[in-house]
Amino acid sequence: MSTAYAQQMAKYNREAVLSAPPARLLTMLYDRLLLDLGRAEAAQQGQNWAAASENLVHAQAIVAELSTSLNADAWDGADQLFALYTFASNRMIEANIERDAGKTRDCIAVLEPLRQSWHEAAASLPVRTGAPAFTGGSLGIG
Repeated sequence: MSTAYAQQMAKYNREAVLSAPPARLLTMLYDRLLLDLGRAEAAQQGQNWAAASENLVHAQAIVAELSTSLNADAWDGADQLFALYTFASNRMIEANIERDAGKTRDCIAVLEPLRQSWHEAAASLPVRTGAPAFTGGSLGIG
């Protein structure tokens, strides 16, 4: 891949994130989270510990962003979702330290149904026109 092409793709991705409505940002984060976990599991199975670690650390960063952007006052189930994020984050740390693909698989098993649910919820929302205001957060939400 050429440098110019890579730069154009990075610009396109950055603009897609900055112009996405909040529900789309959430589904994008979940998609990337599960992609990272799948890559980490494959890397662990292939004993590529550097790649596994890189993907697990990035997945942890996404879960941290999801946790910090969770508004506990807006929803009664927020505490349970926060507990699930805490479990997943701790399990990713263990999976990384212990080089345990089974623990990575546990995270996938817990988070994949959430990803599906958020996609279904986002699809049920009316389409909104106009660019949303960017509010910050290290991964672009919150």
